[in-house]
Amino acid sequence: MQHSGSGRGFRQEVITNMAWRGCVMKWAQTQFIRSTNTTSRSPRPNPCNQLRCGFRREAKRTDSKKGNVTQETNVSPSEAGAPGPPPPPRVPRPTLFKPLMFTVGFTGCSFGAAAILQYETLKSRVQSAKDEEEAEKLLQGSQDMTYWHDWWNQLSGFQQQLILLMSMVDDFWSSLTEGQRTVTGIIAVNAVVLCCWRIPSMQRSMIKYFTSNPASKTRCIPMVLSSFSHYSIIHMMANMYVLWTFSSGIVSLLGKEQFLAVYLSAGVISTMVSYTCKTVTGRLHPSLGASGAVMAVLAAVCTKVPEAKLGILFLPMVTFTAGSALKALIAIDTAGLIVGWRLFDHAAHLGGALFGIWYVSYGHKLIWRKREPLVKMWHDMRSPGAGGSRPGSRPGVSGSDGPGPGPQ
Repeated sequence: MQHSGSGRGFRQEVITNMAWRGCVMKWAQTQFIRSTNTTSRSPRPNPCNQLRCGFRREAKRTDSKKGNVTQETNVSPSEAGAPGPPPPPRVPRPTLFKPLMFTVGFTGCSFGAAAILQYETLKSRVQSAKDEEEAEKLLQGSQDMTYWHDWWNQLSGFQQQLILLMSMVDDFWSSLTEGQRTVTGIIAVNAVVLCCWRIPSMQRSMIKYFTSNPASKTRCIPMVLSSFSHYSIIHMMANMYVLWTFSSGIVSLLGKEQFLAVYLSAGVISTMVSYTCKTVTGRLHPSLGASGAVMAVLAAVCTKVPEAKLGILFLPMVTFTAGSALKALIAIDTAGLIVGWRLFDHAAHLGGALFGIWYVSYGHKLIWRKREPLVKMWHDMRSPGAGGSRPGSRPGVSGSDGPGPGPQ
């Protein structure tokens, strides 16, 4: 009995041990499955999967359309800590090849068009003089003052007032110098562009085409248009006052057509210098204004006539020579460029001033005096039946450098 009781106890103990072993094995299997599922859901793949398809996954992540930075790294989250913000995209440095080619091409076209315009102007002046002589011969003795008195009395009061107003405007226009009449058109264009800046629907187009920025997608056309663009009324008035003041001197020095070529070219060249300095320093901010072109006009006159006396508008008692004023302006712009002042585009100011100095010193001889082949070709195209000009003679312009005395 004791033996049989001990046998039953042994069997019960075996059964109990087997039950506990089954529970332990089932619990271990459950934990293993859970750990396996957790590992498969984790962002970090296991070594086998990483070895087998890790390169394929990495290639897919790097080819994403939006270029987002992946959050998976080779370091576990516990070791790397909280993920930081992605680094800002690196802005590539703009290339200046297209603006440089545009500057060279636009400058050449400006002087070529100016030479042709001067030829056409002189030709029309000669024709107008002939027509006036013929008209005077026809009107001599044919009509007296009685005819014009009767004609005036036949007009209405409004027509008479309109004719008087037109006569006053014509007298005022005739009283201006040729230089002042030339820059009047430039001032009018600047005033129109200033008004366009006040129209809200045009803001996007104005920023795109009338501000120069080397980081912009549109970089060539704004090199010209920004020279006629001012956002501030004070900025425009200051530039146009300086241009009006020096207009008579520069036009009498170069002539109307040559002045226009110098002014337009100076605007583009000063913007190119500004592009270069902005690209080198990394300060890619937009600029606008006619300061570069105006500085070229001022520098040209001050270089040619350095002894001329200048004054300040609101301080007439303060006078100084043109040469001293030019040196002071160049020194201020050079200091502003070195220090990094951002109130003005000092690089554009320096570019315009240096171009004006270079042109009246050397550029006139290198560019304007060598325009004869272009003018001769234009003359042959305009007058194909004339058979060209006499050998050794200049067509249309017999040896003159322009309407005014050019720099020698």
